[in-house]
Amino acid sequence: MQRENIPIYQFLSQPFDLFDRHWFLLTSGDFHAQDFNCMTISWGSLGIMWNRPFAQTVVRPHRYTFQFMEKYPTFTLCAFPQEYHQALSLLGSKSGRDGNKIAESSLTPMAATAVAAPAYAEAELVIECQKMYWSDFDPKNFLNPEIERAYVRQDYHRSYFGQIMAITGTSKFAMADN
Repeated sequence: MQRENIPIYQFLSQPFDLFDRHWFLLTSGDFHAQDFNCMTISWGSLGIMWNRPFAQTVVRPHRYTFQFMEKYPTFTLCAFPQEYHQALSLLGSKSGRDGNKIAESSLTPMAATAVAAPAYAEAELVIECQKMYWSDFDPKNFLNPEIERAYVRQDYHRSYFGQIMAITGTSKFAMADN
């Protein structure tokens, strides 16, 4: 997929659509060391925190990707055209502990432009992040009691904030030059 650098303030997104309908592929690790794992996510946010552009994602401690998020300082969020939905479904349902799910998905990991975590050749959007904060969800802080239903196993997510270091994408994600 042909992607171009997108300056942060020229990035166009529909974050609700990206997270909820298209999903992101979260990948943490080091591409050059060939030590990384990924998982499909549909929860997160994009915005400004501490005067920095950031992406926020959450990972449950039992997920294999959790150990990579803990070990490595960077991660990527990659969005794909609709034809890769089946690959994303596979990557969200299988564990990297049990085999090479990335090879099974037929996606092609590649070096990102600004961080050690990989991107994917087929992605139409890559958001590259440097971790800057984490926090564990605390159920006593849930103001809506329905939220607890998402945690039958009491496996509360860890939230990660990543400063956005680079964005590459197809033209549909970039504001036209004025």
